Amino acid sequence: MSATPQAVLTERLHAALVACGLPPERGEIAPAADTRFGDYQANAAMVLAKQVKANPRELAAKIADYFETGEICEKPEIAGPGFLNFRLKPQWVAQQLRALAGDARCGAPETRHPQRVVIDFSSPNIAKPMHVGHIRSTILGDALARIARFVGHEVVTDNHLGDWGTQFGKVLYGWKHLLDRAALERDPIAEMTRLYREVNALEQTDPAVHKAARKELVKLQQGDPENRAIWQQLIDLSWAEFSDIYEKLGVRFDERLGESFYDPALAALVEKLLADGTAQISEGAACIFFPDIPALADKPCLVRKSDGGFLYATTDLATIEYRVERWDPHAVWYVTGAPQQLHFQQVFAAAKRMGITTRLDHIAFGSILGEDHKLMKTRSGDNVPLRDLIGEAVTRARAMIEEKNPELPGEEKDHIARVVGLGAVKYAELSQHRMTDYVFSWSKMLSLQGNTAPYLQNAYVRVRSIFRKLGAELGTAQQVVLTEPAELALAKKLLQFGEIVPLVLHEFRPNLLANHLFETANTFHTFYEACPVLKSEGTTQHSRLVLCEATARVLKQGLDLLGIEVPERM
Repeated sequence: MSATPQAVLTERLHAALVACGLPPERGEIAPAADTRFGDYQANAAMVLAKQVKANPRELAAKIADYFETGEICEKPEIAGPGFLNFRLKPQWVAQQLRALAGDARCGAPETRHPQRVVIDFSSPNIAKPMHVGHIRSTILGDALARIARFVGHEVVTDNHLGDWGTQFGKVLYGWKHLLDRAALERDPIAEMTRLYREVNALEQTDPAVHKAARKELVKLQQGDPENRAIWQQLIDLSWAEFSDIYEKLGVRFDERLGESFYDPALAALVEKLLADGTAQISEGAACIFFPDIPALADKPCLVRKSDGGFLYATTDLATIEYRVERWDPHAVWYVTGAPQQLHFQQVFAAAKRMGITTRLDHIAFGSILGEDHKLMKTRSGDNVPLRDLIGEAVTRARAMIEEKNPELPGEEKDHIARVVGLGAVKYAELSQHRMTDYVFSWSKMLSLQGNTAPYLQNAYVRVRSIFRKLGAELGTAQQVVLTEPAELALAKKLLQFGEIVPLVLHEFRPNLLANHLFETANTFHTFYEACPVLKSEGTTQHSRLVLCEATARVLKQGLDLLGIEVPERM
């Protein structure tokens, strides 16, 4: 289909500004805050009036006179101190709707400037369970990857696994002295976690255990065959657990290189940084200082400790070097929690000092809280395992379906429960601004009312039920006529889908898309109540069926971009 309403209006506003002798780049069009006064608005006259020393309303009138309305809208109206309001013509909206109903992209344009982007997200630790803390990174990262691919970027998803470090000395010691083979077969992650905790507790009272665990770590780092073999088992068993969770969530990765992959490069990297003056020795440690960056003036980036050990920053810098060489990306996005903001500020500043020109973005997010408004934990104070949370989501959704629609076949109930349960968890995350701390509430996220995935999925099901009752699909969209206010309101909301999707990546905010889908569902329900579909006839019925088809397409496509499926029945 052709460009979005906003794009067409923007192009014509730019032409009008040029005709007035004004700079076109100040001509921004935005959806109207109050649709009673129009569908879109611009404040160009108010912005430019000071520059050209003119009265804003008079300048707005001049711009309006030069604006070529054509078939798209009425002549711009002037409001307040100089706003330009634009009201779309129903005939043009109907034409665009007809095109959208048959468009696989639902009117969303592809970017004119495709880029290669590496997205670093999820990043669980080997020998530890994935837990509720991994929800935000995993779900947010996957949604951004889906949307970036959809708009035309080349995306490389990289799961940077925590597979190296002090904890492995403890697990190796526990494996050799405390391992329960039967428990390992039943639940590998639980047994590895037990080994770590028991050895950690023993170290507190027995210095010999601490010394022995440290020795096991050194042997691993030096390439001892036995320890490397055990370590590889830890990785394989952990990844089997992780991959099962990722499969349930529908999340995939192009790369999964752990910290260990970069370890051989760390010593040479630090020596290079010292040799070229990027890093300096301070109190025995190798540091990169940032005297020209006020926020980091007293916060150097340590790349080697005084005892010779390396740090997370060292690994992250080696990772950046590898990604730049391997992928030559335009940007690398790091989807990790807000507490790591200082770390990434230091790492990104250090990378710039190293001559890295690739754009580096830290996509931070807040925390998930329990209903007590504290960090979500189990009763014992542990992090809630992600596997258990996924299972409970599906179980609760199954119970809801059993109550609402008990006559469905068992297999269909299981399928719907998976789609609804997982969709509810994902949408609860993605409908929030990513920096918001939000309360994890089963009753709220599984509700069929309000801004939830089940509400949106149910809206899709309601649309599809119209075609089931009709006994036919839409077929090729023919003449479309929109006369009722509810018809026009829904059509205009649907046409905005193509305007919203590209905005998500500007500030990495999938909640913009989620909220638009919620508004679309609300607008559809208003239309559905006001405008009978199956009881109407002729062109009126066909036009309303086109609205229904376009609604189903937008809801399905939009939810898919968020990693959420839709059922055909609920």
